[in-house]
Amino acid sequence: MPIPDTLLLAVCAFADDLPPERVAQAIAKGVRAGGMPEPDLCPIEDCAGGTVAASLDALGFDARMRRARAVVLGAGRLDRETLAGSAAFEIATRARQAGVPAYAVTGVDELDAFDARMLDLQVILQASGVRGLSAAGRRLARLA
Repeated sequence: MPIPDTLLLAVCAFADDLPPERVAQAIAKGVRAGGMPEPDLCPIEDCAGGTVAASLDALGFDARMRRARAVVLGAGRLDRETLAGSAAFEIATRARQAGVPAYAVTGVDELDAFDARMLDLQVILQASGVRGLSAAGRRLARLA
């Protein structure tokens, strides 16, 4: 079985004007510009609360993740207080358990090195706005 060459972009909204689909498209534009093939876009509408696991299951997340070279989780904010029960935590946990590398793109990174290591995130990139998200995608294309 060949090594996968596509990224799975599992992203949440960054702000009201940056809904999940727009975030995914901006990062994907950078990934393509960085020379990687079209990524698998997985915008997640329900990123908090008790339905995160069900939302990921409905999207076929686990099968898509196993077909990917790596998972890129996108979240407007990463901090210890908001991780519990969040899509970011669930995505990172599933990737770690499956042995799939995980990267993060976030607007605000307030994780310390220990928390980032516990989530097994390879790299956390900070980005804001469509241009910043595209730049993060280009950087990910070089890293992944």
